Amino acid sequence: MNRYTLTIALLCCSNIFMTFAWYGHLKSLSHKPWLIAALISWGIALLEYLLQVPANRIGHNVMSVGQLKILQEVITLSIFVPFSVLYLKEKLTLDYLWAGLCLLGAVFFLFRGKIMGA
Repeated sequence: MNRYTLTIALLCCSNIFMTFAWYGHLKSLSHKPWLIAALISWGIALLEYLLQVPANRIGHNVMSVGQLKILQEVITLSIFVPFSVLYLKEKLTLDYLWAGLCLLGAVFFLFRGKIMGA
């Protein structure tokens, strides 16, 4: 598996954990004290870091830090939108589309050297 693919796969998996750590408690632990939610979220976040740190180390061999960060943001939004709609039952709005288009612009500018062959 090449480094780009491995980086993307690890970042996708880490983002699933991150999204649940940051937002899952809003639905599943809303009846518990915030400290309990925080401790459970930290446990989930540990799993996220065990995937995210290797992903960034592998990805940094073939991408700049800026490229890694924008890739992370695109993956985050790609996972967060279905999570918020399907799990948290939030309404899908056009604002998600506009945010996604802005991120695609950021991807273009940070990866244009590779995209355009420069």
